Amino acid sequence: MNQRMVNQMGQALLFASAGTGFTFLMTTLGAAMVFFFRKQMTGKVQKVFMGFAAGVMIAASVWSLLIPAIEEAQAAGHIGWIPAEGGFLLGIGFLLGLDYLIPHLHPGSVETEGPSTSMKRTSLLVLAVTIHNIPEGMAVGLAFALAAQHGAASPAAYAAALALALGIGIQNFPEGAAISLPLRQEGMSVKKAFVSGMLSGIVEPIFGILTVLISSLIAPYMPWMLSFAAGAMMYVVVEELIPEAHLGEHSNIGTLGVMGGFLVMMILDVALG
Repeated sequence: MNQRMVNQMGQALLFASAGTGFTFLMTTLGAAMVFFFRKQMTGKVQKVFMGFAAGVMIAASVWSLLIPAIEEAQAAGHIGWIPAEGGFLLGIGFLLGLDYLIPHLHPGSVETEGPSTSMKRTSLLVLAVTIHNIPEGMAVGLAFALAAQHGAASPAAYAAALALALGIGIQNFPEGAAISLPLRQEGMSVKKAFVSGMLSGIVEPIFGILTVLISSLIAPYMPWMLSFAAGAMMYVVVEELIPEAHLGEHSNIGTLGVMGGFLVMMILDVALG
């Protein structure tokens, strides 16, 4: 590995650590709401929060991941939609596989998904959120790795990666509260509910940094990896967030939350990028 590549990786690691550290901090702050609110969030608040998170992730998947994937492929002389579609399907398959292989329980659900287990409901709740935080960490890591590959000549790439980290961090706040408060309702102590909610977001810096570390090996496949993260995030949106935003019934509030999150992430990406 030459000195230029070492410098690129070091810079990407620094920014990815800061970016995923911010998203983890926002999860932690959201989980800390358990110290102030002993009761579960009301249905309307939960719908808005989950809808907002869904809107952010939809916009991030398009503007911050799929469009850059297509542009990277075309710049390399390839057909843009092939890695975008292929990586997207692989990302969906990855999350689908995790859902089948790892037992977990979504907030508000009664039946456990995945293989049968004797684990406590509280542990299954934490696992559900932890699994679905993986693609968010990968997305931030990939965005900064891509920016580092373009080098100082493309400050817009760093701005776009920063916008992605900000957007995911903002939507992590309600997600942190959405895991710690239900854990408290399940009978867990306030401190344990906070720690569990906080640790559900630790996979984001872990996977963000791991992605940067292998970025030099996957550089030719960066369009595939970007769309992979997009597919994984969209799976989370459709499988978890949008159903929770409606809570089994039609909800204008949940729908408006999705629209609001989409607009916020779009503005961040366009304004900073």
